[in-house]
Amino acid sequence: MAQTDIQPTGGTDVPAEDTGIDIHTTAGKLADLKRRVGEVAHAGSERAVEKQHARGKKTARERLAMLLDEGSFVEMDKYARHRSVAFGQDANRPYGDGVVTGYGTVDGRTVAVFAQDFTVFGGSLGEVFGEKITKVMDFAMKVGCPVVGLNDSGGARIQEGVVSLGLYGEIFRRNVHASGVIPQISLIMGPCAGGAVYSPAVTDFTVMVDQTSHMFITGPEVIKTVTGEDVSFEELGGARTHNSKSGVAHYMGTDEEDAVEYVKALLSYLPSNNLEQPPVFGDEELDLDVTDDDRALDTIIPDSPNQPYDMHRVIEAVMDDGEFLEVAPLFAPNILCGFGRVEGRSVGVVANQPMQFAGTLDIDASEKAARFVRTCDAFNVPILTFVDVPGFLPGADQEWDGIIRRGAKLIYAYAEATVPLVTVITRKAYGGAYDVMGSKHLGADINLAWPTAQIAVMGAQGAVNILYRKQLAAAAERGEDVDATRQRFITEYEDTLANPYVAAERGYIDTVITPSNTRMNVTKALRALRTKRETLPPKKHGNIPL
Repeated sequence: MAQTDIQPTGGTDVPAEDTGIDIHTTAGKLADLKRRVGEVAHAGSERAVEKQHARGKKTARERLAMLLDEGSFVEMDKYARHRSVAFGQDANRPYGDGVVTGYGTVDGRTVAVFAQDFTVFGGSLGEVFGEKITKVMDFAMKVGCPVVGLNDSGGARIQEGVVSLGLYGEIFRRNVHASGVIPQISLIMGPCAGGAVYSPAVTDFTVMVDQTSHMFITGPEVIKTVTGEDVSFEELGGARTHNSKSGVAHYMGTDEEDAVEYVKALLSYLPSNNLEQPPVFGDEELDLDVTDDDRALDTIIPDSPNQPYDMHRVIEAVMDDGEFLEVAPLFAPNILCGFGRVEGRSVGVVANQPMQFAGTLDIDASEKAARFVRTCDAFNVPILTFVDVPGFLPGADQEWDGIIRRGAKLIYAYAEATVPLVTVITRKAYGGAYDVMGSKHLGADINLAWPTAQIAVMGAQGAVNILYRKQLAAAAERGEDVDATRQRFITEYEDTLANPYVAAERGYIDTVITPSNTRMNVTKALRALRTKRETLPPKKHGNIPL
């Protein structure tokens, strides 16, 4: 755990007799309460607040005011104070102990929250601090509401010793037990170091702020001492690092307001708990007549199979108002994951992106999509998959880094999902990647394909070089035009195998549709699947290839 020393905060205990208040009268008791309420609201010293603002950071209460509906916050344990007497701590016992906990509403829906207060003890976690967080997490589990944690902490409070470590463990255990039961979202709005990083890692979504938030197990100083490597805080664990390289975070806010708005948008797509359905925004059926936006899909696929196109355009054409909230947009950009709505109902979208690495599946893309599919399945969000995948990314590094095991996570995620699964193949669906991307064989309910779909073991170029190797060699020996011969074989292969109709004949594709009818067919499929009920064989838990 990262550790921090306690610094004076201005929250020292003031005896009632020193305030001039007679607490033996009713009026005095009310005045004393008012005084204490003021101390709660200003637990951090003015100097500490000024330093927080100078760093471009807001205080815990300012952040909660941004997140929650105005006037909705109900604070819990506001008068809790630490009980430690070691190292002179008994002389400095501010109310709240450095974390603000409670519940309120976001867009009218109940949400439990905790906000670590860096202006009090540097946001360090002690016994009471940890107890407050575990209490609000227990509350969220009881009432079935999401929990949002605003992290800004120097780490464990070393003066309280092992009890701080114990409370970290209590928080981790609750994170695990709440996983898949209530949505858990972590906002990293300052430092989050040492073992403390594992709580956000277990939650469903982690949101960071550019330049002001950092996450790492071991800090730059220790790394330099042990390995000699010189790395900055930002390079090691900044928001951009964890959004683009490690995949730890799912969004990088340009500032705290942007990060909070993203969290509020995320919550709008999720149910309060796993026993509820996601919120519905308007329950009227849409007009499914073909629009100009729909017709644009008829020309989006290039004639050349090697020419890319932006899958965002396909997704936005199907979503209500073209709105698509992307998750982890900077990490593994060869696959797109995010939320949208169809007829006002939440839909999780997974799509290959031909603009990046031709849409191939690699380790990062497989793990990103697998995590997202499992999150959607846990919270009753239907999954819509758009497929244009030439296969898994080849390379020794991918093999050595475990693409077999790690790519299998996506198979596992789709095969165990019981929410409605709708798949649209727009172009390439080659080899094992076809199976992995929400195929009928893994349990998808409705599988659609465009006439441009090529569903085959491999692409025509590679297949011809294998199937017609002898014929091509013979043509070369005879002095014939090998390229023309190869092209003739490619055309024959595409006409015979690389199309959607062979799969449709087998029932692997439910129907082949014109691209402009995609929105209509997807909408009708999701309507029909609203009452889907599917259960898996009883078991303690599966053994996903971690």
